[in-house]
Amino acid sequence: METSARSIIQFSRARKICFLRVFFVIGLFVSFNLASAENRGHRVLIARQPDTTVSVEIKNGFERKSWSNLLYPNSVLRFYQRNGFQPAWVSPHNNPKQTWEAMLMLDCVLQFGLSHDDYHPKDLSYDLLHNILEKPMVISDAEKAKYDITLTDAVITFMNHLHYGKLNPEFTADKIDNGIEGGFNADAFLATALPQKDFMKSIISVQPKVKAYADLQYQMHLLEGVYQGDCYDIPDSTVRRIAANMERLRWANVNDSTYIHINIPSYTLKFHQPDTTYEFKVIVGKPGWPTPALNSAVSYFTTAPEWRIPKKIFETEILPKALKDRDYLERNQISLYDEKGNYISPGMEALEMISNNPGKYAARQSSGCDNSMGLIVFRFPNVYDIYLHDTPEQQLFKAQERDFSHGCIRVEQAEKLADLILMLDGAENLIADVRQAIRHYKTQTFTLKKAIPIKVTYLTCEVQNGVVVVYKDIYGLDKRLEMALYNVTDPLVLVN
Repeated sequence: METSARSIIQFSRARKICFLRVFFVIGLFVSFNLASAENRGHRVLIARQPDTTVSVEIKNGFERKSWSNLLYPNSVLRFYQRNGFQPAWVSPHNNPKQTWEAMLMLDCVLQFGLSHDDYHPKDLSYDLLHNILEKPMVISDAEKAKYDITLTDAVITFMNHLHYGKLNPEFTADKIDNGIEGGFNADAFLATALPQKDFMKSIISVQPKVKAYADLQYQMHLLEGVYQGDCYDIPDSTVRRIAANMERLRWANVNDSTYIHINIPSYTLKFHQPDTTYEFKVIVGKPGWPTPALNSAVSYFTTAPEWRIPKKIFETEILPKALKDRDYLERNQISLYDEKGNYISPGMEALEMISNNPGKYAARQSSGCDNSMGLIVFRFPNVYDIYLHDTPEQQLFKAQERDFSHGCIRVEQAEKLADLILMLDGAENLIADVRQAIRHYKTQTFTLKKAIPIKVTYLTCEVQNGVVVVYKDIYGLDKRLEMALYNVTDPLVLVN
């Protein structure tokens, strides 16, 4: 047993561990350990008894709030409450297969686009673990308890990073730690994974199941499989880019086979259905008015919509143009209203009065062929007040780079998209009504029986036909995300 454990320690010290080799190493270790277990029948019997002394230290540590280094303290506490505060990893009487698997897995987090520094590397040494398991009498119960709890926190952190992402803007670490109703629960999942024969496979199964993520994961493994450097080092730019976009796909939280996926850097909308995918061109926000990444659901669409012009656009663009050109508002079918909704005649005197305090006024563009939202708008709730819509400026879709909007998303062939949505919703009979409403510029709302998930992402690379395709980082977000993923403060570190 000691020889096998030391071989793993030496392998780790060489710092050349690669995820593609881990399964082989574990297989050798497990085979040796199971054979040894047959000759240690008394130890197997002892394993069925609670490790009372370490259990007491674990429980007392929580009561004294001794574990201040934990990243997910509430989750770790819930885990130990479930098992009566028994140690999960450090009992010398237990088969340590899962413990070594957990340690090797944490050594290989680079294979998942994550940083080794995030999982307590200074507290989880192989030397100390070897002594705990092979020379338990020389290690105090307090040290054993600390190691057990720290390893539990590291594995729970790793699982949350795989599932939610390390830097999820919606699900922060505190929010996850307090428990998300109906969401993934790492401490509960770990409790069910520990007894599993293939513990490592169970843990990494918490990653997103969407094909785009799996494709990037595969490319990551190919690149890291031939990477000859230190497995704790910051990888090169290609690997970092893949890691950043794997992180973004974790945020997208795709759990459905049917959904609308808009990717900002590729200027595309893909309507995924179980048996096919329809692709559309889109126009997104310019760098000064970026389109945000978000998760929501399309619940209805409206034909011949009236455009309630956002205040910022009214103040910075519409009003200055109207002051220079007295016919601008009438020519573009824009009406002005005060705070109470009263119509204001757009004379020059009124415009000068409005310019003194534009925040108290609103502008609307009536429906029609020249309406900035075009003939259809698709609505989905979001804090940014953006939407997906048609546009009268169809010629813009001929451009290769299409970052022209003020944040909202314009889609080519909006009428076709509406048809597909109605067919999916089992409302083909309404397609004729939509076309008639469009033809007569009639404002009409069509509410869906079942809302369709919509994911707006910022993926600067994806895999197509087995090749990584890179898109322009139009908002300049990649470098900041890479720095945060790998805990880097100096941008010059990420030059290669």
